[in-house]
Amino acid sequence: MAKSKKNSALEASSEKQIYDLKQLLEISKSLNSVIDFSTLIEAILYTCMGQMKTLGVAIFTKQNFDACCFQLNRNYCGFELNPNSDYSFPETHPLIALLSSQNSCVTPEVIQKELTPDTALKNLMELNPSLIVPLKAKSHINGMLVLGEQITAEEYSTYEKEHILNIASLAAIAISNAALLEMTTTDMMTHLKLKHYFYTVLMQRLEDSISQKSPLSILMLDIDFFKRFNDTYGHACGDVVLQMVASVIQANTRNQDMAARYGGEEFVIMLCDTPVHTAEKIAERIRKSIENLDILYDSQHLRLTISIGVAEFNHTVDQTAKNLVDRADKALYTSKQTGRNKVSVAE
Repeated sequence: MAKSKKNSALEASSEKQIYDLKQLLEISKSLNSVIDFSTLIEAILYTCMGQMKTLGVAIFTKQNFDACCFQLNRNYCGFELNPNSDYSFPETHPLIALLSSQNSCVTPEVIQKELTPDTALKNLMELNPSLIVPLKAKSHINGMLVLGEQITAEEYSTYEKEHILNIASLAAIAISNAALLEMTTTDMMTHLKLKHYFYTVLMQRLEDSISQKSPLSILMLDIDFFKRFNDTYGHACGDVVLQMVASVIQANTRNQDMAARYGGEEFVIMLCDTPVHTAEKIAERIRKSIENLDILYDSQHLRLTISIGVAEFNHTVDQTAKNLVDRADKALYTSKQTGRNKVSVAE
């Protein structure tokens, strides 16, 4: 009888392992079919929550390819953050070194035992993590997963820790691939997307807009009298102005939106699931934020303004993505011709 129970347990364990291997194969296919970084992060989060049965999960990654610290991605689930806390770790932080030196998960107890407390660790521990998992690709760490409260009261088993490590390895490879794509599709100056990639994504989103009958709007933006900054203070000043405008644009867009440097001092923003009246409000918010900027450069306080054109996709008028962008560009031209520092909506 005891032998029969043992065989049944072994059989159940083998079936569980086979099932999990099949799951890993599906996870690998799923993650590596996603090229958009934000969408990839969401896929990783929901996969980990489902597989590990936790009430929360977050991921720390580098915000761009030349960043020197790992920051909490704004896509996270199940955690209540302190708005006054900084959730980031320099790549030289002892926790990153600990995760890099071993191919295993780390519990909060291990962190408290082996690492000297500092502000970064204090902020992390306030999230009440249940497990910290390194994201390693080719022995190189490119982030970490933070698992929240478990649904069950039981501690993670050795098998469960190995399983999440396997998922993390697949996630790390997918993140590396997405980072390579990010490098080839991102403007080095502003960290916004490049024009050609913007059009590639826009064409796909327009198809989705038609099939799902959801609104989509475009903003075209141009810095007013930009040449004056270059002529008066030099091109280095112009670079600072471009970066400041890009940061305002990023602060006023969502993960599902996309902003790109269209060329020179022009920018373009795709606002998904956004009708024209909402897009106009977003454009006005960006315009005001830029108007209120006080840029200190070479002991000089610089002020700038921006003109914006807005257009909503209309499948009976806009036969191509270029048609839609051109309509937004014409609205931008109206703003420039009627006084600048204003928002105009395309007919």
